[in-house]
Amino acid sequence: MTEQLSVFTLILDAGIVVKGVLVLLLILSIASWGIIFNKWRIYRKVRKEAVSFSDTFWGGTDMEQVLASIPKQYPNSPLPNIFQAGYREYIRQRHDSRPSTAKHIIAGDGLDGIHRALDAALSRELEALSRHLSFLATVGSTAPFIGLFGTVWGILTAFQGIAVSQNTSLTAVAPGIAEALVATAFGLVAAIPAVVAYNKFTTDLKRQAAGMEQFASEFLNIMSRHIRRATS
Repeated sequence: MTEQLSVFTLILDAGIVVKGVLVLLLILSIASWGIIFNKWRIYRKVRKEAVSFSDTFWGGTDMEQVLASIPKQYPNSPLPNIFQAGYREYIRQRHDSRPSTAKHIIAGDGLDGIHRALDAALSRELEALSRHLSFLATVGSTAPFIGLFGTVWGILTAFQGIAVSQNTSLTAVAPGIAEALVATAFGLVAAIPAVVAYNKFTTDLKRQAAGMEQFASEFLNIMSRHIRRATS
């Protein structure tokens, strides 16, 4: 309790600049933890829904039924959204075909359109999943330097006080230096969780991106075989 009270006292007795640095670091830390918990929840949901959707899709369910089940079972879920974009593009091409060629979609044009739809959907989903990760990277890289700035400023203020009082004893010097060092500690407290979370979420995002790219490629192969049979 004494150590906690002494740290609290040091914060209260710090100069206005150091206090401003501590408040800024506290805001960055709170924002980082908010993003961390939100991303953990989202990535966990995405993984579970991807497994469930893959089981349904590759379990032999008709694609029309899979498409119809998405709004209720997988609202705003990346992998189902990618399938939805590709399959809706296929349906649109089939409906836009002239009556005389309604069952004869040109394989090259059809695949190009589906491919573009899949790529666009994949880009949108990855952008959504990676949102705010750059903030964690920024906090992880800048928070220690913000804390260091507070420390340097606090030490300068402490030495100015020593010069004015002309008292160089350890008792006089220690409180000012300790106040300054609190800023460095706050900077590390804000930076370390942000860096760890950023590295973890980046790894998770790469894994999810690989899974979505593989699904898009396999879905495109399915559409390719279907279109070839339809045009033969």
